[in-house]
Amino acid sequence: MERGALHSNLRVAHCWPLFSRSPNAPRSSGEHRRLRRTPPPCSTELLLAKRLRACNYLKERGCLILHKALPRSSIRVFNSCGPQEANINSEAMKDKCLLDCGADQECVLGGIVALGKFDALHIGHRQLAIQASKAGTPFLLSFVGMAEVLGWESRPPIVAKCDRKRVLSSWAPYCGNEVPLEYQVEFSNVRHLTPRQFVERLSKELKVSGVVAGENYRFGYKASGDASDLVRLCKEYGLSAYILSFVMDKTRCYNGTSKSINDRGQVSSTRVRHALAMGDMEYVAELLGRKHRLVLMLDDQCLFMHNRILVSRSCMLNQPPVDGLYENCTLLLDNVFVGPCKVVINDEKIDIEWDGKSNWVQNPVRSGQLLSIEFG
Repeated sequence: MERGALHSNLRVAHCWPLFSRSPNAPRSSGEHRRLRRTPPPCSTELLLAKRLRACNYLKERGCLILHKALPRSSIRVFNSCGPQEANINSEAMKDKCLLDCGADQECVLGGIVALGKFDALHIGHRQLAIQASKAGTPFLLSFVGMAEVLGWESRPPIVAKCDRKRVLSSWAPYCGNEVPLEYQVEFSNVRHLTPRQFVERLSKELKVSGVVAGENYRFGYKASGDASDLVRLCKEYGLSAYILSFVMDKTRCYNGTSKSINDRGQVSSTRVRHALAMGDMEYVAELLGRKHRLVLMLDDQCLFMHNRILVSRSCMLNQPPVDGLYENCTLLLDNVFVGPCKVVINDEKIDIEWDGKSNWVQNPVRSGQLLSIEFG
């Protein structure tokens, strides 16, 4: 087997009842709700009339949605593409599982949810999404805020928050041409739940059809539940449970600067971080299943020259590789291809030099735009 060949074994630990959605089946109410835009302010009579027309329209198609009249209180929520404003009753959202779903919590209704932290969105995480797509409508439930609650050292994400939607979209060919949607679970809202209480909320509050997790998955208060407990409890609540073996790199024992990475070659976010710390971008790409992309948010301190730009490290939105020279990179502005470039990273700046034939910098570049570097 060639260097870097990656291997995965799937073990279906429990599959009862099997959930599968017909391609022509009507979407759930939660899916319809995501497609609607928030209506502009209007009179009560006009709003009720609009809702009545919407109900009649949906009823004719066999998918009536019951609208809940909630006091409007704008709070900030987050999804896989970054912060956005949403009109959600803050009291109704208290102690809810999903941060970015709404008070009804129906966004994952009837779906198969993959459970994990999903920091790197590496090939092991992708395998969970693939299995979820085989069993039904795939979703990722990402646990956020663990570092703050557990007192872990703060560190930048491997994938920039604003770049996660792009990465998940790239998984569609592996997932039956369906993009897995990601929803976030505030860790502080579920950390005190027992394993049984957690599965009960998945079943009764989120109304999922099944779950997918890795064989080392831990859940419940003080991580007291393991994969076997997940299978047992899902069976009690009538959910499918799929437990996947590790995705392994059997040809390479890569410890980087530390022996904390599993010698068996288990693909993990920690392994990706160590590879970045070594500047081994080829191996990082193998673990991620794509090239690593560093995203920078431009500010007024950026220095533009003829075919160079100097950007402060404070503009970085995710983890860079170790300081050094990187050639054969690709430069993008707001996800639009600019051209090939080479990059020098030091303890203060990111120095980007591109092909002099590109004249993109002659166009106005505004503070707040996203400049991305893809490492070859």
